[in-house]
Amino acid sequence: MKVSFKPSGVCCKEMIFDIDENNIVTNVDFVGGCPGNLIGLKQLIEGRPANEVADKLEGISCGTKSTSCPDQFSKALREQLSK
Repeated sequence: MKVSFKPSGVCCKEMIFDIDENNIVTNVDFVGGCPGNLIGLKQLIEGRPANEVADKLEGISCGTKSTSCPDQFSKALREQLSK
């Protein structure tokens, strides 16, 4: 299932990814944000179970912000898994 998520409170403008029939995260792309960090994040999460990824990324902040791109990605995953 192709997912497009508009994060809030971060530099990244859009998160696009797939969750397959086994709830594995694939084909992750980020629009905007810090390229090096988001490429690294993509490499770490692709091929992993969505629940595991959401658990690990949830609650991460960025500097003085209460959220971050990883935290917003966890919200996107949780939103999709709850459907």
